[in-house]
Amino acid sequence: MTQFDFIRDIAKYGLENDQERLLFALSELIDHSKKSKKINFALQLQSLIKESIRQQQNSGLVKVGSNKHILREEDREINEFIIEKLTSDYKFSNLVCSTDVRENLEFFVKEHKSINILKQFDLPISNKILLHGPSGCGKTLAAYVLAGELEKMMVVVNLGAIVSSKLGETSKNLAKLFRKATTENTIIFIDEFDSLGKIRDYSQDHGEMKRVVNTILQLFDYLPQENLVIAATNQKEMIDEALVRRFDAIIKLELPNESQIKELIALTLKKGNFKFDNTRNSQKIIKSSLGLSYFSIQKTLITALKRTLLSYAENLRPITATISTGIWQELVTEEKKNLIRS
Repeated sequence: MTQFDFIRDIAKYGLENDQERLLFALSELIDHSKKSKKINFALQLQSLIKESIRQQQNSGLVKVGSNKHILREEDREINEFIIEKLTSDYKFSNLVCSTDVRENLEFFVKEHKSINILKQFDLPISNKILLHGPSGCGKTLAAYVLAGELEKMMVVVNLGAIVSSKLGETSKNLAKLFRKATTENTIIFIDEFDSLGKIRDYSQDHGEMKRVVNTILQLFDYLPQENLVIAATNQKEMIDEALVRRFDAIIKLELPNESQIKELIALTLKKGNFKFDNTRNSQKIIKSSLGLSYFSIQKTLITALKRTLLSYAENLRPITATISTGIWQELVTEEKKNLIRS
């Protein structure tokens, strides 16, 4: 069938008010457009269908037909590329970071919450953000906070399944994932984004790596402004420079300083009646924790708290809990030793 045949059927079923056949014809046209490399047109059609269904649901109208005709992607195949889909309850109050990082993230959120104002003046919307910094500096938590603040579903990408040793498969897998996420208006979160620059590890040639980079550039260029891509990496220098330049915001996160460690401790213990058995020792441990990640510090603190609680006699149910700084110091020391070994 030609594009004109699809348009004829769409007009016919629309005039007959046959919504089920209309949706089927539209999905066929979307598939045809994708095969004809008219990706942008296909995405626009998908967006129109989704918005129409959303309006019907909000208005209480009965929907005729089945959702299976809207998107004819192979869901089972797409699901292989996704670690999880989630909604986040995290807010900025859950994030410990520098003032500059917080301001940049808050502005990014504010920009999306004011998207209609920016569109009114024909201004571009930032929708691609790169978070980089050492392991454990809060990149993943920052992504969860953005999802929570924007109240959007987030898709966590499985790069291991995306990257393929077969020629051209990696690019196709990325395109499928982006199309699916676009139709559902979700945030795409890609951790270890630098892995896409390491395709040579999969015995592929430089030409294949270049094709993947070009595919990502095209997907970024055609990404609807309402959709977001959040990428995270420990090795920003490994990413192709052309890709780095495509990000609207590039934010570097650091390991916590002394002030941020204190803030993290206060945040971790705020919901319980906890205190340290020796305040002076706790201050020394905070200083000795410099160089550890947010995750490691919080992990050692919570472990110290649990071990202290479990050291009580079984028949003793304390109302308040004293955290043993001796136990915490041992855990922090061991964590730093592990860091040196790795």
